[in-house]
Amino acid sequence: DLIAASKDALEKQQPVRIERSIINLNRTTGAMLSGEVAKRYGHAGLPEDTISIAFKGTAGGSFGAFLARGVSLELTGDANDYVGKGLSGGRIAVKPPAGLARDPAANIIVGNTVLYGAIAGEAYFEGVAGERFAVRNSGARTVVEGAGDHCCEYMTGGVVVVLGSTGRNVAAGMTGGVAFLLDETGGLRERVNPEIVAICELTTPEQEALLKPLLEAHLESTGSSKAAAILADWSSW
Repeated sequence: DLIAASKDALEKQQPVRIERSIINLNRTTGAMLSGEVAKRYGHAGLPEDTISIAFKGTAGGSFGAFLARGVSLELTGDANDYVGKGLSGGRIAVKPPAGLARDPAANIIVGNTVLYGAIAGEAYFEGVAGERFAVRNSGARTVVEGAGDHCCEYMTGGVVVVLGSTGRNVAAGMTGGVAFLLDETGGLRERVNPEIVAICELTTPEQEALLKPLLEAHLESTGSSKAAAILADWSSW
């Protein structure tokens, strides 16, 4: 269905905008579409947002797996495990429906092992991810508002921003990339696996230049109130 709806983008590189509902029987949504992009254009893919798809509902496993450059998926709802597995240049945003009386930083919005083996692209989650967030990430940039145990496990590249709490054993086996972890309640150092990584305060203009655009993109993609608050009082945060 998505391949057929994207015909003009695949054949003529003309932008298309698609809206669909989604349920948890719909697994690896976007993977076959990305395969069609790769057949025609290789890893270079399409220009950003050539194929833009807005979903509403609950996505099944591996939503946005292997997503190619030029394909953007926005999900209003939530998703199961392995969101963005092997992300290959596309963009994913997952946010709760408007008007819900709940704190995104206290509610799971995507499951475990999100962005497993991602190599490129962006992902924004207005809510908390399960365990093993960004495991083996080697190039994707992402913002999430909390994560479970083993965040950034075996990570080799990319940038991870966590605007909330993390579980135990953060950065175990992490050999590359950067993680910005907001430690509002203290105790983060005790949760980080110190075997390989170094823990530093955010103090340099270079660090800010890496972090701030990601928060701006997170706000634009999800409408995150947490990102808005931080950006509105940037110097204090």
